[in-house]
Amino acid sequence: MHRPSLPRLRAALVLAFVAVLALSACSRRETTDTPAAGSAGPSAAGTPAAEVRLGYFPNITHAPALIGVANGYFQQELGSTKLTTQTFNAGPEEVSALLGSSLDAGFIGSGPAINAFAKSNGEAVRLVAGSTSGGAQLVVAPDITSPEQLNGKIIATPQAGNTQDIAFKKWLKENNLTNGTGPDAVTVQNIDNPRTLDLFKSGQIAGGWLPEPWSSRLVDAGGKVLVNEKSLWPDGKFPTTVLIVRTQFLQEHPQTVEALLRAEQKSIDFANSDQAQAKTVTNDAIKQLTNSALAPAVIDRAFTELSFEIDPLAATFPQLAKDAVTAGVTEKETDLTGFVAVTPLNNVLTTAGKPTADAAGLDKAQG
Repeated sequence: MHRPSLPRLRAALVLAFVAVLALSACSRRETTDTPAAGSAGPSAAGTPAAEVRLGYFPNITHAPALIGVANGYFQQELGSTKLTTQTFNAGPEEVSALLGSSLDAGFIGSGPAINAFAKSNGEAVRLVAGSTSGGAQLVVAPDITSPEQLNGKIIATPQAGNTQDIAFKKWLKENNLTNGTGPDAVTVQNIDNPRTLDLFKSGQIAGGWLPEPWSSRLVDAGGKVLVNEKSLWPDGKFPTTVLIVRTQFLQEHPQTVEALLRAEQKSIDFANSDQAQAKTVTNDAIKQLTNSALAPAVIDRAFTELSFEIDPLAATFPQLAKDAVTAGVTEKETDLTGFVAVTPLNNVLTTAGKPTADAAGLDKAQG
C-alpha cells in the first residue's frame, strides 16, 4: 500500500485547516449580517411597514388627512403597506392611542402633540410635519366689543389643556382678566363644540375660543369675532394641526413615514390648487364620518381662515410650551429638545424640489 510522504501529508492537513477556517468565517458573517426574524437589527430597520395605523379628526382643520384618505393618496404612496385609519374627537384620546402603541401616526393639535412628548419624557413621539395653520377665533355675542366686557360671562373652549384652551387662558392673563367665577372674572368652561353652538344660540354662554369650523358656525349664528388668533402670531401663522409619529415606528420604518408625507403633500397641493373641489371632498368626508355636512357659508368662511402647509412651524413650539405655563395648564415648561424630526420630510421636499423645513434646533437629542 502506497503511503503519502510526510511533506505531502502536512500540506494536505494545512489545506484542510484553511478550508475549515474559511467556512467558519462565512458562517459567522452570515449570522452577523442576517438578524433573526422579527428583530430590529440593521437589516430590519428601515424596511417598509406591513401596516400603518393613522389617526385624525373628522374636522375641517384636518382637511389634508381627510383628502388624503378620500382621494386615495395615502394608499397610493404606501403601496403594499396596509393603511388602517381611526378617527378621534379629542386630542387626549389620540395621545393615549399613540402612547399605548395602538396608533402609529396621528394628525393632532399642537397642544396635545406637546403633551404626548411631555408625558413620555420625550421618548414616545416625534413631530414630523405640519398640516394646518390658523383657523381659531374668539367669537362672542355682538354686544361685546372689548375684553373687559367678558367679565361675568361664560366663554367656552373645546377641552381643558387643548390648543384653543391654552390660547384663550393665556390671552386672558395678557389682558389682565381673571379666569374664575363672579362678576369680576371670566368663566372658562370646557364644552364639546356642538353643544357650544347650541348654548350660544340659546344665550346661555357669551361665546367661545374655537377652531374652525366652529368659530365660523358661531359667526353664522350671529356672533362676531373679538379676537382672531392669527393677529397674535408673526405672519399670522401658528400650528393648528400637525403630524406626529411614534418614535419607534419612525426608527424602524422611515420609508413608510416618507410615504405618508408624500401623500400629505399631495393633499395639501390639491387643497391649495383646487379649493372648490377640496371643499367638496372635505365636506363629503366629514358627512360620511359624522352624518352631518357643513353649510356652504360655513365651509367657505372656514377655508379663508385656514392655511394648509406641510412645514411644522417648529420655531413656534417653544412659545406654545411657554403659553401652557402662562395659561396655568402646566406647572413647568416642557423641554422640547429632540421633539422635531424633519429628516423624512426634508427628503420628500428635496426630491420634490421644494424648500426644506427648519427644525429650529428642536431636532437635537436629549442629553
